[in-house]
Amino acid sequence: MPKRTRFTIWRPLATAAVAALLATLLTPAAAHAAPRESKPVYSYDDAIREAVWVDTGLDLDRDGKRDRVAVDIVRPREAAARGRKVPVIMDASPYYSCCGRGNEGQKKTYDADGDVVQMPLFYDNYFVPRGYAFVGVDLAGTNRSDGCVDVGGRSDILSAKAVVDWLNGRAKAYTTRTGTTKARATWTNGRTGMIGKSWDGTIANGVAATGVEGLKTIVPISAISSWYDYYFQQGAPLYDSGPDWLSNYVDSPDARAKCGAVQRMLVDGAPRTGDWTPLWTERDYVKDAAKVRASVFLIHGMQDLNVRMKHVGQWWDALAKNGVERKIWLSQTGHVDPFDFRRAEWVRTLHRWFDHELLGYDNGIDREPMADIERHPDQWVTSQAWPPRGTGTTTLRPAKGSQAGVGTLGLSKGKGTETFTDDPQRGESDWAANIDRPTPDKAGFVTGPLTRDLRLSGSSQVTVTATPTTSTAHLSAVLVDLGPDTIRDYAASGEGITTLTDRTCWGASTTGDSACFKETKAKTADVDHTVVSRGWADLGNHASDLTGVPLTPGKPYTITLDLAATDHVVPAGHRLALIVAGTDKDLIDPPSTKPTLTLDLSRTKARVPLVGGAPAFARATADAPSAAPAAKRLDGVTTAPRPDHRIPEAGR
Repeated sequence: MPKRTRFTIWRPLATAAVAALLATLLTPAAAHAAPRESKPVYSYDDAIREAVWVDTGLDLDRDGKRDRVAVDIVRPREAAARGRKVPVIMDASPYYSCCGRGNEGQKKTYDADGDVVQMPLFYDNYFVPRGYAFVGVDLAGTNRSDGCVDVGGRSDILSAKAVVDWLNGRAKAYTTRTGTTKARATWTNGRTGMIGKSWDGTIANGVAATGVEGLKTIVPISAISSWYDYYFQQGAPLYDSGPDWLSNYVDSPDARAKCGAVQRMLVDGAPRTGDWTPLWTERDYVKDAAKVRASVFLIHGMQDLNVRMKHVGQWWDALAKNGVERKIWLSQTGHVDPFDFRRAEWVRTLHRWFDHELLGYDNGIDREPMADIERHPDQWVTSQAWPPRGTGTTTLRPAKGSQAGVGTLGLSKGKGTETFTDDPQRGESDWAANIDRPTPDKAGFVTGPLTRDLRLSGSSQVTVTATPTTSTAHLSAVLVDLGPDTIRDYAASGEGITTLTDRTCWGASTTGDSACFKETKAKTADVDHTVVSRGWADLGNHASDLTGVPLTPGKPYTITLDLAATDHVVPAGHRLALIVAGTDKDLIDPPSTKPTLTLDLSRTKARVPLVGGAPAFARATADAPSAAPAAKRLDGVTTAPRPDHRIPEAGR
């Protein structure tokens, strides 16, 4: 499949021909008066509201009938009356009835005829008056759809893909859930953009990875790129439950009664050993990045501890390798929608993005910087490319210091060993807070105060050689910026935002569907250290990311931990730290034993993406004071206790 080397401007062939003719007849000024922004010229109050049920071709609930998924549609009536076909913005979600969408937990509501009255979020209110249709799809097994939720598998993805196919005339739909009257999407040109946060954005990733024709762009927000990496990292369990619990959580009552076989498949296919199975292969979208035809506008919180930044790094790199057009926003928040941390700029940018990708308007968004990064609360910077050109992977080496467990970090290979004992009651906040003093639960390695700013941009890796005292062991590796700062309090209940009582309006409203939403502001914390990036692994996975084996006590093992992507500037005067430890409390589950691990420093290293590469690190650490500061506890954001079961959506 040929790759686009730049954004393509789409117009119907006839329109393009007319435009070319006019360009030869009009003055230069008139010839360049092409539309740059869709305007709210259609009535939202009079919009057509209807429902269809699309045939997925599956029978996952095994009732002898093909599963149909419910599709609620809001589209401009005037465009239909004039025969003007419109593009589609689509959000496929399992949450429309069980849990709600957005910061205010909105659910779909219906009138007596079963047509949607309230569609959650602002997308329909804002875009339908501007000439788009909005389509809200109930994933199979949820709300008014047939079938079963299989948590990112064939049912989830194909039930949404079938809707894209229907919009392009390749699938069947019906006017009722069980009837035979067919519904045709004659009102659309088939050009579809998928959007959604968390599980919804994950579905967008998965549908794009099928290469389905007609899907022109996706906007995944806080989305999963591989479901294995939602539940495990290199064999280390991130949560104490599996996809079967999540499926049951969002299943409709009808699906719960029919989907026992799917539940058993999810249990059997996702063993808590952390081994890779065919179930995870099916739910890995990264491997299919070469099939993606859609452009991708990706948004994620760099401190998202629900859908963690590893999902961003691996998906972004795979898309880049395959020439996919991309744009990215990275915030300081946790699992938060951009509507709630950068509202006005988000609506403006999303509007321009869809106008460009779905309406073909040459509005210049393709020529703007690729990346927007929140450097401080509500303070954003841009990068023409991401990671920036000139970023080089730099190998940093830990070395022993004057005290046990309090070492140095630099470009020269270290010698000797450091030892720590896994303490499941302590985690990255504790390790960083005590970086300058010996503690039995971690080994820390720190630069001197930097003489210049140092920017990390991209994904890091930490390779360790460790000798355990027991047959099981988990490892954590953490990069920390040591120095005072004011950051978003990502560990608080709002994950970096506070919800206010005032409302602002974004689009048109009806009696049953208001376009006005509660405002938010940044919730901040003053800290002495900031965790920049994290990674975890089961040492039993030293030979393979796919399977783990028991360890032999007293034998050294080498393993490379993948750390999450980030973009962070360690300012001059601050220090950069690498911490290696065992269980990261509240972020991974502990092993069955509490091993003591001995690190071979000569065979331990961190490969860190630095703007300017190794020379930038050398300049930033030149003439840095070598004496360690007086040991004191450094305050940081304390990781909030997690629930027993995590779902890829936290209500924001």
